Amino acid sequence: MGIRASRLRRVTVLLGLPVAVMIAGTGASAAFGGSTPQPVNPAVEAQNYAKTTERQAIYLTPQYQAQLRAVGTQNTAAAVAAQAADQERQFTTDLCWNGNDGCAGDVRLYNWQAHGYGIVSKVLFTARNGATLSAHVWATKAGPAKRPAIVITNGSVQADEQLYWFAAQALAKAGYVVLTFDPQGQGQSDTQGQSPDQSEGTPSQTDGRPFFDGTEDALNFFLSSPTKKYTPVPSCSSGTSHAPKQSRRTAAGLNTAYNPFWSLIDSSRVGLAGHSYGASGVSYIAQWDPRVKAVVALAWDNLALPNPNAPLGVGSIPGEQGCPANPHARTVPPISKPGLGLSADYFLPPTPNATVPDPTAKEATSLAYSRAGVPSGELVIRGGTHFDFDWIPNPAFGATLRGADEIAWYTTAWFDKYVKGDPSADARLLTDRWRRDGQEAAVDPKGDGNMFSSYYRSRLDFRTGDGQQVDCENLRAGCKALSNQDGYAGSYDYLSIDTAPDGQYTSRVPTGTGLR
Repeated sequence: MGIRASRLRRVTVLLGLPVAVMIAGTGASAAFGGSTPQPVNPAVEAQNYAKTTERQAIYLTPQYQAQLRAVGTQNTAAAVAAQAADQERQFTTDLCWNGNDGCAGDVRLYNWQAHGYGIVSKVLFTARNGATLSAHVWATKAGPAKRPAIVITNGSVQADEQLYWFAAQALAKAGYVVLTFDPQGQGQSDTQGQSPDQSEGTPSQTDGRPFFDGTEDALNFFLSSPTKKYTPVPSCSSGTSHAPKQSRRTAAGLNTAYNPFWSLIDSSRVGLAGHSYGASGVSYIAQWDPRVKAVVALAWDNLALPNPNAPLGVGSIPGEQGCPANPHARTVPPISKPGLGLSADYFLPPTPNATVPDPTAKEATSLAYSRAGVPSGELVIRGGTHFDFDWIPNPAFGATLRGADEIAWYTTAWFDKYVKGDPSADARLLTDRWRRDGQEAAVDPKGDGNMFSSYYRSRLDFRTGDGQQVDCENLRAGCKALSNQDGYAGSYDYLSIDTAPDGQYTSRVPTGTGLR
């Protein structure tokens, strides 16, 4: 039975989860349904939790480790040179400033343009508080003259933009222009702003503004052009304009005046995706910003209600500090744009369940979207962790083997439906391939190829292009709307997509001698 019948009265709980460890995660529920929590089956839980070690099979090989060492050395040398050449920047106090080891992302995706996989441009621009933000813009040479645009916002602490290149490149191959950026205090973006706003956004993981306001600043830059050059809006703390810094640095050849791929962008089709604290930021900005029209706030662990005023560091509710210079920037909009949440069995740090979790604990915000009559979904990765959504090649950050592929699939399909307007996206959203994945089954002790959590419910609630209402409230168990006719031949993995020659892939069907 769907939400419109038995579950309309469920109380909404905000489940947007920042990466900062001082904010509590969502683990086994203390109590649910008015009953005493039941202990988990130790054998079942051990097998489920063991999935958090699967990604190691990729990056602990001698070949990958050698490549990781080489990339880390190159990244560190480049970062040191960048700081020496531009001493006004101050990013070396950020955790992942040097792009080494666990900050390198998937090293198989480097030299993307040099290998002929697509095109990419490094850019710098000034945030509203005067911090210099570091970013990349991704696209392909092949494709339509005008394309939808996607901004990806990182999580906090150990979360530089390289960790999200796997998804950015997959989206670029699917016909999008994509911006990845380091919010203030992350990667190679400045740790602090410029006087008198040097404390705005600091520290980022407890201030929150780099993930909310920073998303808006990144979107403003992304939609800039030669006739509408990027100008940062005034700061929130003092109302100071740091546009002179952007102009000065642009004139000196340090910052970028406007999006170098501006001519490819259809500004009427914009999407936002974010991880962790970034998921909370995009969940708000997508509903608040009127330019984000036919769009989705796609949230990686997890979808949040559009409220920037939630108390910081309380429970699992991430918000941001105030904006006295522009109170409008903190208004709470209604839910009106499609939102998809993706989550996982384990949070941060991944901890085995002692009791059986509440099966509804991950879906509350998605249900709130459905109650508002807005398309939504919540997909929970079996055995997955908070680190399935970024790509950290280090055993201390456990993740599943196939989680990143499942994430790339649904991210692309959701944007294809609600940003691109591709009618074939319905079939990809309603695929049952992730209930019978061959690679998943091959590494599972019981041969189980179902990638949806067996603890938490996964759901989809939307209307197809031909007007049919789909309300599947337990994707692991399946529903009549699911089908194996998703238009995609064979197994799906982001690596083969990201590293296909430019022009030989679309988001639908790989065929022939290469990906088309």
